[in-house]
Amino acid sequence: MKVIKNPKTIARSVLLAEAEAIRNAVDLLDDQFDATVETILNSSGRLVITGVGKSALIGQKIVATMNSTGTPSLFMHAADAIHGDLGMIQVNDVVMLISKSGNTAEIKVLVPLLKRTGVRLIALVSARDSYLAQHADHVLHAYAEVEADPLNLAPTTSTTVALAVGDALAVSLLEVRGFTRQDFARYHPGGSLGKRLYLRVADIFPHNQCPQVALTTPVREVIFTISANRLGATAVVDENGQLKGIVTDGDIRRMAYDHASFWELCAKDVMTPTPVCVDPDEYAAAALQLMQERDVSQLVVSEANQVLGFIHLHDLLKEGLV
Repeated sequence: MKVIKNPKTIARSVLLAEAEAIRNAVDLLDDQFDATVETILNSSGRLVITGVGKSALIGQKIVATMNSTGTPSLFMHAADAIHGDLGMIQVNDVVMLISKSGNTAEIKVLVPLLKRTGVRLIALVSARDSYLAQHADHVLHAYAEVEADPLNLAPTTSTTVALAVGDALAVSLLEVRGFTRQDFARYHPGGSLGKRLYLRVADIFPHNQCPQVALTTPVREVIFTISANRLGATAVVDENGQLKGIVTDGDIRRMAYDHASFWELCAKDVMTPTPVCVDPDEYAAAALQLMQERDVSQLVVSEANQVLGFIHLHDLLKEGLV
């Protein structure tokens, strides 16, 4: 009877094999990597990435990463290139070909055609003595000794290493170019990720009411003000409109426990004198972090100690930041 390994044992061996291959790739980085970064940075065209099979899928992912981090890129399937798509290549482009063996039929047909256009060629390849490596301007050595499957056939370790080297190239270009959070936000305007990078408190709080009471406002009116505005709080200001405190639902509950008769009390008797405030120009994601750190569900939006409004946890939930 055939003994079958435990699935977790198999999984661990695969992960360890791929991790070790990536670790080995670190030692293979040389001046060719620096030269590749310089070539792409100095190019006035796009980075065109091509490959076949699983390498093509890895190429598409690298293209997506490059585009989102400031390196204009596009994908061209190697098989389609020799059937018309080669027309997308411009003279100022840089082409990166991904291949484990570097000796596939498509690569051997495509490389001479690309060389004829005058573009610079980058080989992301496992076999350094391959046809592709010998004819490329720069070689990124993504070596994988064996695949992770027991037959040493399925592209696993080799594609993982190629992807990791592609990520290393993208991040290197990002950092050398001085790509900022604001640049990243420009390319990721949609979804919660984009909102974390560009949405500010000023984009949210004007939609809310701005409840305020005076220091001497009776508790009864304070409760009505909080209830009417549905923010769970009201600011307390002095006669000059300067922020002096905040009264929250929690303050009202604590007041009911602490005072047998509280109708004679006023806002200054029950307020929290040091409300947590946020600047209108602060990122909404930073406001969320402040709420979490201070364990509050709303922040006073203020500038020069003047109350501008409120931002509530529910606002951030609606924006998908939580």
